[in-house]
Amino acid sequence: MNNSPKYWNKAKNYLSKKDKVMKVLIKKYNDKTLTTRKDIFFSLCKSIIGQQISVAAANSVFKKFKKICKGKINPQVVKKLTTQKLKRCGLSKQKARGIKELSIKFSNKSFNPKLINNMNDEEAIIYLSTLRQIGRWSSEMILLFTFNRENIWPIQDIGLLRAISNNYKKKYLPPKKFINYLGKKFSPYCSVATWYLWRSIDDEPIQY
Repeated sequence: MNNSPKYWNKAKNYLSKKDKVMKVLIKKYNDKTLTTRKDIFFSLCKSIIGQQISVAAANSVFKKFKKICKGKINPQVVKKLTTQKLKRCGLSKQKARGIKELSIKFSNKSFNPKLINNMNDEEAIIYLSTLRQIGRWSSEMILLFTFNRENIWPIQDIGLLRAISNNYKKKYLPPKKFINYLGKKFSPYCSVATWYLWRSIDDEPIQY
């Protein structure tokens, strides 16, 4: 794991001045920061595994996946695994196919993650979404955790929406108008605001 993003402290100061709730959360959860592996293949696999299931279930499946990869989660190793073997980890047929296709595209270089460095957030989301099983939510997780983009506001994320409801005393689901208002308020550091809101509902920091 790498150190926290270079913008982190600046973002904390900015958000603390902008919003009372953020000020409280930043002070309360000041023990850790967002960390990254800088390993996009690993993170994409973990993102696919975690789609539409609980954190506990995702961790269980990922542990089995890591075991059949013998601890080496890379395109060369995963490419050799059969779809049936992937399914035995607890993956659905669609997720198993998605991970298998991902390993092939990385191996034959038909998908080039280095191109993302020269794209803005929206361009990067469109490019990542060309991969099987990768939609907007997964793309946003990759940009936030792997590329450390500072202004990701993943409004499809259930955890974020729940945290907004809890911390701002709004019904669940919070009104779209209010979500957009917060996004504008926290910009250009929505990623940092998202991370602290997640921490408010789960003491263990999320990692991809």
